[in-house]
Amino acid sequence: MSEKSMLPSRFLFCLITISMFLLVLSSLFLLQFSDTSFIPNSVFKLILVNSTSVYFKPSGKEEQTTVPIVSSVASFIDGKTPMATQGDCQISNASKKTNALGQGRRKGCNQNQAHLRVYMYDLPPDFHFGLLGWTGKANQTWPNVSNPGRIPSYPGGLNLQHSIEYWLTLDLLSSNSLNVVRPCNAIRVKNSSQADIIFVPFFSSLSYNRHSRLHGKEKVSANKILQEKLVDFLMGQDEWKKLGGMDHLILAHHPNSMLDARKKLGSAMFVLADFGRYPVEIANVDKDVIAPYKHVLRSNPAAESATFEGRPILVFFQGAIYRKDGGAIRQELYYLLKDEKDVHFTFGSVRGNGIKGASEGMASSKFCLNIAGDTPSSNRLFDAIVSHCVPVIISDEIELPFEDVLDYSEFCIFVHASDAVKSGFLLNLLRGIKREKWTKMWERLKEIAHHFEYQYPSQQGDAVDMIWGAVSRKISSIQNKLHRKNRYSRSQMLLNRN
Repeated sequence: MSEKSMLPSRFLFCLITISMFLLVLSSLFLLQFSDTSFIPNSVFKLILVNSTSVYFKPSGKEEQTTVPIVSSVASFIDGKTPMATQGDCQISNASKKTNALGQGRRKGCNQNQAHLRVYMYDLPPDFHFGLLGWTGKANQTWPNVSNPGRIPSYPGGLNLQHSIEYWLTLDLLSSNSLNVVRPCNAIRVKNSSQADIIFVPFFSSLSYNRHSRLHGKEKVSANKILQEKLVDFLMGQDEWKKLGGMDHLILAHHPNSMLDARKKLGSAMFVLADFGRYPVEIANVDKDVIAPYKHVLRSNPAAESATFEGRPILVFFQGAIYRKDGGAIRQELYYLLKDEKDVHFTFGSVRGNGIKGASEGMASSKFCLNIAGDTPSSNRLFDAIVSHCVPVIISDEIELPFEDVLDYSEFCIFVHASDAVKSGFLLNLLRGIKREKWTKMWERLKEIAHHFEYQYPSQQGDAVDMIWGAVSRKISSIQNKLHRKNRYSRSQMLLNRN
């Protein structure tokens, strides 16, 4: 072929190549800058450089951010705006704004997006919102949770500290609602065969607090009757029989809740405050989840949090001093510290101005003591965290929430009980912590405080989100046990068939 005859072919090839390049370039431009993109945002994600990504938003702006592994692990350790309180339930300012403007609607969280698929039993209201005095229409099991301002409220005071079952149940109910904006961490599924975990919606802590005492001529408390009914119900379910309850999630945050049923239901995964009143074969760190108490004191906004110089009290403790079991150390520390000039160590309760006084005291203190009481844990730790008062943990048997993703040594001081009761040991230790070291821990407290906020709707990285993440991480151990159990059983079944 002559050189002249090849020219049109070369020209045509170059023209096609340039046209294809321009077409691809224009498509990328349209997709990146369009406000009505017709494909998911996930297509535009992730140019990773040293665990950092550039996320191309539909608006055309680039935002550099750390990529989270899952929605509830330590990648959410950036600080968040403190939540405002409305009645007994916390509702975020952002949620109020979107609800007021009629915005925040989403396509919904589907099963493929969620990190945890949860099947929830439709137990009668007597087991959950009926304990709050809620009564629905005939055959109505659940309240309408699409409007955060109209959900049934939980009792205030110390009842709130063990209200975990309330917040998780609300979150599951809202997971299928288009009107509630929440993280796509856990989603309620309608078929148990699709679930990673099966949720038992029994408000066991509230049942204990309100119905564990006998009234009138009663011979059995209402709390015990509910537990007996729950055991009968679960034992009759195919879902329970399938794995012996290993894939069930039961909330028993109050140390005395589920007292009559816990042994019969011990194969399930529990959400607890600690293991202080449980034998190890019933509850342990391998299968169960430790959840934070809901703090009683007001969250201290980060912008208003007093610095080192603005906290004149070195050490703060206010609460019950005379306790049994491991809590006897409180009395020993009281006699060691009560006369020190920069120490506030006194009896206190929620009555009168107790909560207000404790809130002001913690916000004015550098260190807040969290001492073992009747159980290894107490709400005081989480009050200290949201007050940005560096916690001093004196509880050798304590288990801490989310410790697999949070390093508490970055914002807490740990002291063995045997050392704490030595004359001068504790004060010498704390007085030796200078401004720079304390400030680093204080800054860290402000960053992680939102992980201990319960609110509705839930937000990314808050206590509800973190609990679902902890449950998700436990599931792998359940699957490991099941797979090990099946090592020889399946082979035996094949032999029996032959």
